[in-house]
Amino acid sequence: MTIQVAVCGPGECTAREETDAREVGRLLAERGAVVVCGGYGGVMAAVAAGARSAGGTVVGVLSRADRWQANPDLSIVIPTGIGEARNAVVVNSGDAVIVVGGSWGTLSELALTMRGGRAPVVQLGGWRVLDRDGAPLPGVRHAASPRQAVELTGLWP
Repeated sequence: MTIQVAVCGPGECTAREETDAREVGRLLAERGAVVVCGGYGGVMAAVAAGARSAGGTVVGVLSRADRWQANPDLSIVIPTGIGEARNAVVVNSGDAVIVVGGSWGTLSELALTMRGGRAPVVQLGGWRVLDRDGAPLPGVRHAASPRQAVELTGLWP
């Protein structure tokens, strides 16, 4: 079966997050992975553009019931009409989840993945989740670059 990697991030992102997401998408496509994302702007648009530039397949799981405002770099568009509940569909579709940047929606995707305990979570930039004593929570793999983010998924030996 083809490896699928969910890439999550804010719909409005910084220039650095956009650059990082584009590179993550390109690297994933070069490895033959299908990229799954939320299908709109920001990090989602950048990862889609990066993957498509390398001939990759990108699946966009939309919160709306139609394709309005879907990113043009998507290969496959799935309009769900389930609002932010689509975050669970996105992360459950990945053999790993890469989080680029941070927002409330992105944090929910990270939390859903960690709660599921099924797929590795790699974080590139963004928010840091701390426990009640101020220590980083175990389980999230932190990357310093897009290349390291892809490597830390552990999907390619």
